[in-house]
Amino acid sequence: MYLMLLTDGNKIDLTLYPLADLDRYFADSDGLVEVLLDKDGRREREVASSDEAYWIKKPTARSFDDCCNEFWFVSTYVVKGLARGELLYAIDHLSEIARPNLLRMMSWRIGAERGYTFSVGKNYKFIDRYLPTADWELLLSTYVQGGDAEMRRALQTCYALFRKYSRETAELLGYPYPDYDEQVTRYTEEQLK
Repeated sequence: MYLMLLTDGNKIDLTLYPLADLDRYFADSDGLVEVLLDKDGRREREVASSDEAYWIKKPTARSFDDCCNEFWFVSTYVVKGLARGELLYAIDHLSEIARPNLLRMMSWRIGAERGYTFSVGKNYKFIDRYLPTADWELLLSTYVQGGDAEMRRALQTCYALFRKYSRETAELLGYPYPDYDEQVTRYTEEQLK
């Protein structure tokens, strides 16, 4: 693969494939491929670009519970890091594990309400289009992690958002809401007195 940044600001990710592998390349692609020119007519069938591979997927009851479990129990590592004054440890667990589960849950809630026939974008870049403004602003506030006090606020905001979106998702999909929330919230209050 060749990554090119042109002087006019355009960026090209160029991959060269042997002609013999052309059909396999299109069959294995994620759907976000566009043929700009086929001057020799080598494609056997039309290639239509689609983001369907990235549409929100309806969670199973198991994947819903797994997401809740991972969010709540990994957040105890954030708490542990804060209690020990290990800010980078806390930031890492919030940013790399807990918040991605919050975003996943938010996208499931959006899908449960609007259907599962669209994408919120790579790295959830379009999720703001589907969230109430207040929730979007709360979510953004969790990315400010300059110190202990900011991290504590970010964690509590993540708790509130996850609680809201997971309860609503559970209700919309008819899934039980697990009791991890109550246990971990109590633990957090005890550890961060």
